[in-house]
Amino acid sequence: MPTPMPSSDAMANMQRGNDSSSAAATSGAESVTPRYGAQALLAYAVALLRASDVRDDIAQDVAAILVDGDLMGHTTHGLALLPGYLDQLAQGKMGKAGAPRIIASSTVAQTWDGQRLPGPWLTLRALDTATAMANAHGTGTVVIRRSHHIACLAAYLTRATARGVMALVYCSDPAHHSVAPFGAVSSVFTPNPLAAGIPTSGDPILLDVSASFTTNGLTTRLWQAGETLAHPWVQDAAGNPTRDPAVLFNEPKGTLLPLGGLEAGHKGFALALLIEALTAGLTGHGRADPSEGWGATVFVQVLDPARFGGLEAFTRQTDWLVNACHDATPRPGGPRVRMPGERALALHRAQTAEGVALYAGIMPALMPWSEKYGVTPPPSLAPSRALSSD
Repeated sequence: MPTPMPSSDAMANMQRGNDSSSAAATSGAESVTPRYGAQALLAYAVALLRASDVRDDIAQDVAAILVDGDLMGHTTHGLALLPGYLDQLAQGKMGKAGAPRIIASSTVAQTWDGQRLPGPWLTLRALDTATAMANAHGTGTVVIRRSHHIACLAAYLTRATARGVMALVYCSDPAHHSVAPFGAVSSVFTPNPLAAGIPTSGDPILLDVSASFTTNGLTTRLWQAGETLAHPWVQDAAGNPTRDPAVLFNEPKGTLLPLGGLEAGHKGFALALLIEALTAGLTGHGRADPSEGWGATVFVQVLDPARFGGLEAFTRQTDWLVNACHDATPRPGGPRVRMPGERALALHRAQTAEGVALYAGIMPALMPWSEKYGVTPPPSLAPSRALSSD
């Protein structure tokens, strides 16, 4: 029998935020996970989305972003999201076709109403539009209200850096809250991820972090598995920091701590406020409005170095930074400094060639949808050690 699907509310809770902190998060031994061909996973995801009556170009883009999330090791923000997306489609809470409505437009800025279309497709279209504006004028910004969830932010970045431009992608979910402001025990924000892709003459620098210590996706996964966080990144309802993710699900509910925790959480709090202003503020739609359910408010900005000091001059500076960080003396007994995104890109290359090591629960969660739509899952390859995210 296939593993039962979590409820749509549980799926949404599990999937908000990003999982950039999961590399050191779990306790216990590594698990062995099945490995699948990347192209086979892509075709499988596209087939499930098409069977849900999603328009072909949208299905292709959503599937590509989800699979790229797994290829980069962001295991809570790859195909783990697909059961929740399929459930939202089945309930009519995610759009299947159409286009965003342009609310405001100028030479270097646009505001879109996403009309609850799939977030990966909307965000890729925003990235294309912002890049075209930046190529012409140096910068371009698209903000989106009423998008659905946009998956792994890091998955968008190389699509910009490959074109020699710098991309910023920020996101909030006005329908939910799980992160407390600094000094509080009640929640106001989502983890509010921010990402940036920075070109160099080699591998780009890829930032994908949250304004909270950890995320809903990771804490839900650990809670369901009966595991704990690596550090006290959450707090109970009385404000006591803890490694136990169960405090987020028991009554009275605890909260995620802002980045910096009890000592320096004013920094994560400040980042959360900035991201709220750049998403909800600029779109004019956010927490002050009635909830429409799981979704996203999105900020996408592209900067073209060719229109500033020149791409060659830009990469001369970024190359120096990469080399200086790599050459920095590591802590005693520690490894060489790793640049943000370095491991994710190495994983992407390795898993493209050797197969994607999926988190063990992903395929069982997709089996009910395979059976419902008559879509055959891809065969697994040889088992491999579980991969943690960058």
